[in-house]
Amino acid sequence: MEKRKGNCIFAQSGGPTAVINAGIAGGVLTALSREEIGKVYCAEHGVRGVLDERFFDMGEEDEAELLALRNTPASAMGSVRYKLKPYEEDETDYKRILEVFRKYDVRYFFYNGGNDSMDTCMKISSYMKKTGYPVSVIGIPKTIDNDLVGTDHCPGFGSAAKYIATSVAEISLDARIYQSPLVVIVEIMGRNAGWLTASASLASVNGNGPDLVYLPEVPFTAEKFLSDVAQVMQRKEGKCVVAVSEGIRYPDGRYVGEDKSGTDVFGHSALGGVCGKLKATVVEKLGVKCKAIELNILQRCAAHCASETDVEETFEAGRQAVERAIGGETDVMIGYARKTSTPYEISFISTPLPEAANAEKKIPSEWIGADGTSLRKEFFDYALPLIQGDPDVRKSDGLPLYARLKKVLAKPVV
Repeated sequence: MEKRKGNCIFAQSGGPTAVINAGIAGGVLTALSREEIGKVYCAEHGVRGVLDERFFDMGEEDEAELLALRNTPASAMGSVRYKLKPYEEDETDYKRILEVFRKYDVRYFFYNGGNDSMDTCMKISSYMKKTGYPVSVIGIPKTIDNDLVGTDHCPGFGSAAKYIATSVAEISLDARIYQSPLVVIVEIMGRNAGWLTASASLASVNGNGPDLVYLPEVPFTAEKFLSDVAQVMQRKEGKCVVAVSEGIRYPDGRYVGEDKSGTDVFGHSALGGVCGKLKATVVEKLGVKCKAIELNILQRCAAHCASETDVEETFEAGRQAVERAIGGETDVMIGYARKTSTPYEISFISTPLPEAANAEKKIPSEWIGADGTSLRKEFFDYALPLIQGDPDVRKSDGLPLYARLKKVLAKPVV
């Protein structure tokens, strides 16, 4: 493992989480304290900021504001969904990145993102090796979807799971206040993996969970759905609360909520509106009142309901990325390895980027109930430790006081 001295760039990509900035805080504060690293930059809007040569000089920031990033939601440096073509097809972006790295003497590159972001890391590192430019490339994971391979769980999932379980518990209580029949359908994020939707079931620990849970891992049919809802209503005085993933599919593989009008740069079709479609089905076929609730971006920005465990682990993941890069590691993603669940304990590992890039981790089938609409004890044992604790958040006038960064644009150093 080769040690090197130079400057570093952090960047964020993809959908944010309630704790994504905690990873940046851990990394930036560590980098600023290490003699092996000179200037510490954060690119504006991910890899796009590298291409556009727009960096913030993090040495100009107040330490108190950097620490406040731990509890600041969204992507403080801006995010992006930008797909790099293989350099064998088009070297344009790669040549530009190399030019910028040389101009700013960048020897460390940290990219904070999910599956597609790990692919970006891998491509950039591969090209730099091809050209002989020495730079350590480390992926810092994040995704509320919890579908990254090579880590027990993902930074951001615990907080999103806590928010979802809390919200579904509150919805469940509200749904039962009147005598009239009512079905409530809550749509939760998750394209191909049902981790987030499954987390709604955690509310069952305190007796307020959903009656039915529909995951992408289990083929969906309208007939079974209507039958399930009708049976619950018979048992529970005409009430039924449903948690449903935006990514549920019919047996032939089609998404129930697929929007065929277009796809993103990574080829993902737009999803959404599942709860609305199911509401129409319930009203038409069962003839009862139905409410459709789409949690949408609240799942990823609800820092007011963050997990302290998630915040602390994410901050440490950022710190680990810098320490391992300085130690000579490259082409890895920082991952979590669970030692025990009771008491809960993890260690940090280095997962090779090829293992993490463009792969998805789904809920094990043995963790799903035989009825296909519930979760077994194994899931609860896995997820409950991740939602523990409430972080200490600075406030003003009763409201969270988030980080206020100066965002001073950097100047070339060579």
